Amino acid sequence: MTRGKQKIEAQKRNAEKNQKAKGSQLEARAVALKISCPICKLANANQLGDHYASKHPKEKPPSDSN
Repeated sequence: MTRGKQKIEAQKRNAEKNQKAKGSQLEARAVALKISCPICKLANANQLGDHYASKHPKEKPPSDSN
């Protein structure tokens, strides 16, 4: 088996490359959920401007500093 060692080394390299990132996303998720629509409690900060334009056209969206 001339390819046995190469195969094992390739598997180790691929395992290291495909290894998931360490840590948790709970902190990032908590920061993202701080900004929400106070009227209907929509918690997606990325779509908040579009949400206010379509669902609450008479209201002013909250600033990002809240």
